[in-house]
Amino acid sequence: MAAAKRNIKRPVVAAKAPAARKMIPEKALIMSGYGINSEMETQEALARAGMASDIVHINDLIAGEQRLSDYRLLVFPGGFSYGDDTGAGNAYANRVRNNLWDELQEFLDGDNLVLGICNGFQILANLGLVPAFDRSYGREIALMPNRGGRLECRFVTLKPEHESHWTKGIERIWCPVSHGEGNFSCSAETLKKIKQKKMVAFTYCREDMSPANGEYPYNPNGALGDIAGITSADRKVLGMMPHPERAMEFYNLYDWPLVKEQARREGRPVPKESPNMQIFKNIVEYFS
Repeated sequence: MAAAKRNIKRPVVAAKAPAARKMIPEKALIMSGYGINSEMETQEALARAGMASDIVHINDLIAGEQRLSDYRLLVFPGGFSYGDDTGAGNAYANRVRNNLWDELQEFLDGDNLVLGICNGFQILANLGLVPAFDRSYGREIALMPNRGGRLECRFVTLKPEHESHWTKGIERIWCPVSHGEGNFSCSAETLKKIKQKKMVAFTYCREDMSPANGEYPYNPNGALGDIAGITSADRKVLGMMPHPERAMEFYNLYDWPLVKEQARREGRPVPKESPNMQIFKNIVEYFS
C-alpha cells in the first residue's frame, strides 16, 4: 500500500534584507606628524565652516588605529615635516607611499576631497596627486627653493583663475606665506596642459588684482606663471602654498585697521571673519 502523501508545511522565512550601505559622515582627517605645525588652525577653520575633524598622527594611520575610509576630506596641513631634511615634504610623502598608498588610492576613487597647504602641497607634489593627469600619479611638478634664497613670511594677495567647488564665490583672498621652497616649477609641456585643463586654482597678484608677473614681493617665491595653487585634473585635490587657515579672523588681515575705519565712516558693519574662510565653506558645501 502506497504511503499517503503528507502535506508538510514549511516555515516561511523572510527574505534577508540587503545590508545597508555604510554612511560615511562628512568628516575630515587632518594628518599630523613630526614637524607639521598647522593642525589646530586647520581644525578650527573647518569647525567654523561646519565640518568636524580628527587630527591623526601618520603613525596611528599606518598602525590601523584610524582608517582613511571613515572620512570624506583628507588634509595635509602646513609645517616642516621631518624637518624637510630630505627635501620639503619628501620624507612624509615617502611614508605615505610606502605604507598607505593602496588606501589612499581607494580614497581617491570615492567622492572625496584632498587638501594640501604649504608643506601639504609639497607632499602632494611628491606623491604625484597633483596634477595627476588621467589619474596618473607620477611626479610632474616641484616646489623649488624660493628665488630669493630665503624663507618668506609675509601676506600675499591671491585671485582664483577658474571657478570650481574650491574657489566658488571667491574674488580674492589675503593669506600669509611661510615657506622656503614654494617656487612652483614644471616643464613647458606640463604647464601647457595645466592651463588647458583649467587646473590653476590661485595665482599671486597685486593689490589691484593685476598679475604679479613674477615680481617680488607680490610673487614671493618666483613661481612659474605666478601659480600659488593647482588642482588635480579631476578637481578632487587642491594644493596651495599660502595659508588660508592662518588668517581666519578679520583681525588677522594686515590692513584691518584701515578697513575697519572705512566701514565705520561709511556706516557698514565690520567684517567678523576674513575672506579666506570661503575655501573651507566651499568644502562643506560640496559635501552637503
